[in-house]
Amino acid sequence: MTDDARAKRTQTLATAAKAKSQAKTAAAEKAIRTLVKRGEPITFQAVQREAAVSHAFLYNHPDLRGRIERLRAQARPVPAQASPTDEQSTLVLALTSQITRLKRLHREQVQALRDALEQAHGENLDLRRELDRRGRDTTRPQEQGPC
Repeated sequence: MTDDARAKRTQTLATAAKAKSQAKTAAAEKAIRTLVKRGEPITFQAVQREAAVSHAFLYNHPDLRGRIERLRAQARPVPAQASPTDEQSTLVLALTSQITRLKRLHREQVQALRDALEQAHGENLDLRRELDRRGRDTTRPQEQGPC
């Protein structure tokens, strides 16, 4: 193998690795934006699951790691005061709690609907295959005609 061929292969591999890393970075950033829009907690595991990248990639990427750690720290609930001093703060806490509960319920319902849709698609595919199979079984005897 010549030095030119080796250098060309090395360059090609380096370019491919860089493109793959950039694609993973973009996927992780998109995952973070998606989680923020949904109001879900930003954690390394959540970003990893949403972006389909490894934990190691997220921890070894300084920009992504810092961003995830900042968002995770922001999302942590601040310890509530022992006794709210006025009715307005009690109302805000109650409404915030209710909104959080409703968001969680909504996410669970959406996931249940997605699961049901996935199951329905599977059943639909099975029925179409069965219909196709039966259609082929009934057409064969008719094609033979009288003897």
